[in-house]
Formats: sequence, structure tokens, C-alpha cells
Amino acid sequence: MAGLRSDTPSPESITLHGASRVLEVGFADGSVFRLPFELMRVFSPSAEVQGHGPGQEVLQTGKREVEITDLEPVGNYGVKPVFSDGHDTGIYSWDYLYFLGAQQAQLWEDYTRRLQEAGVDRDAPMAAKAAHGGHACGH
Repeated sequence: MAGLRSDTPSPESITLHGASRVLEVGFADGSVFRLPFELMRVFSPSAEVQGHGPGQEVLQTGKREVEITDLEPVGNYGVKPVFSDGHDTGIYSWDYLYFLGAQQAQLWEDYTRRLQEAGVDRDAPMAAKAAHGGHACGH
């Protein structure tokens, strides 16, 4: 089982390159993606980043130097990275890792555009979370 979707190729290799801050994932279709930790952190599938619905995404900044300090398997369907900034709630299915790799150029372009629209720099520190924890639902 590759992940949640039957049409995603099965993963064949996963290598954490700490010095270059890249997660390399190889799939059965021959695709090999080198995913920068920053990209993974900025596009974390967690509710903390994605929100609980469309339009609730939280723009991530200051993640250029983020590292993955641990990478935990999640069943047969993905991994859960622990990032050096304390973020550890995103579960990256093999499907999602394939998507990040296949769409990497477009995702970077979208991220850059969102930063410009918000008038923030990629390296700006994240704004402090609201007192209720930073989630729209209050949890």
C-alpha cells in the first residue's frame, strides 16, 4: 500500500540528508524527489499549518534553516518528521510526499507569491500564536 490513494507509486527508498537539509524519496515508477526540509515544513499537512478548511492556511516564515531531527514511520503509509522548530504534528503520507515532489516548482512559486501578497519576507520570524493556541477552532 503506497498511501491513501491506489494510483500513487509505492515508495522504494527514503534518505534523510541532514547536511543539505533534504529528504530524498524514491518511488516504484522511477521518480526520485529531493524535498527541502523548508518546503516540507512550509507545506506541512497539519491543521496547525493548513487550518481546518479553505482560507485558514497559516503562512509559514523563518523556516529556511529548519532541520528534521527525527523521522518516525507511520504504519505503511507515511512518515512523521520532527522539525527543529518543535513542529511535529504533520503526517506525510507517501501520496503527499509524491505530490510535494511532483509539484515542487509550482509550490515554491505559490509560496513566493503568498509571501509577496502578505508583504512578508521568507526569513521573517513567525508571528506569535494567539492565546488560544493559534488554531481557528481554539484547540
